Amino acid sequence: MERTMCFPLLLLICSLSTAQLQSDNKIVPHHAESQGGEPTNVSEHQQTCPQDIHAVLREMSASLAEQRVETRHLQRENEAQAAQLRELELQKTEMDMLKLQQQAQNAKLELQKTELEKQKIEGEIQKTELEKQKTEGEKQKIEGEKLKQQLQVQAAELITVKARSNVTENQVEALKRDGEVKQVAFSASLLASGTETIGPFNTESNLVFRYLFSNIGNAYNPNTGFFIAPVRGAYHFEFYVYGHGHPTHASGATLFKNGERVCIAYEHQTSGTVKSSNGATLLLEVRDVVFLRLWGDCKIYDNVHRHSTFSGHLLFTM
Repeated sequence: MERTMCFPLLLLICSLSTAQLQSDNKIVPHHAESQGGEPTNVSEHQQTCPQDIHAVLREMSASLAEQRVETRHLQRENEAQAAQLRELELQKTEMDMLKLQQQAQNAKLELQKTELEKQKIEGEIQKTELEKQKTEGEKQKIEGEKLKQQLQVQAAELITVKARSNVTENQVEALKRDGEVKQVAFSASLLASGTETIGPFNTESNLVFRYLFSNIGNAYNPNTGFFIAPVRGAYHFEFYVYGHGHPTHASGATLFKNGERVCIAYEHQTSGTVKSSNGATLLLEVRDVVFLRLWGDCKIYDNVHRHSTFSGHLLFTM
């Protein structure tokens, strides 16, 4: 740019020099004529100077043209570089936008990941709650079964008490008339008909022997399973418990007198069939109750062949 600015100045200097030389050419002849000097040297000087100036001007014009070409070339290069810079800026802007989009996508993915983790934790909590509810349900079910069995035991005991208190006036009158009962005996099997395995239960359960072989004196009730002593005396009782072998469940029953344990028949083996028995002679007061209960977690089996039985009879009065 500095070189471009110098060319007009040089042209101006050259123009001034040309004007000065022309001025000198006009003045010199008068001086020569007045002095009678050398006109030939002046004429040569006038001819040489314009030639040098024209050569300089041509050289300067050529240089100026070259400078203009170079300037246009530099301008084109500057424009190309400016375009490249704009392209780079645009690419940088696009890269920044892509970077921001990637960051936004990463943030979205992190948010989704957090939501998934949250849902997973909530699912685990719900699963834990369901397991807890299931455990509570099982616990309540067990408690309900236990309560049900307790109610059954209490109902049986209530029936026992009621049976003891339900000696009819006719029986009392009959006992008063007769003074004593000398003939009392019964024998019964577990099932009235069919085939059945009773048990196992978590607690003891009353057994009712429904099929009567005999019931002399009607002291045994096949609906409740209770034998109620009609007179004070010595009584003998026998019972037989039949079952099938099992890895974890035995076969067994207990003889009770008024809610007190007397003796047990019990047998356990993993296969085949098992049969156990026991018996006892008891001193009973009037309205004492004798009955059998299935031992806890045990089984008893019977069918038309009458495997499981309960029997008793009065030996003598006292």
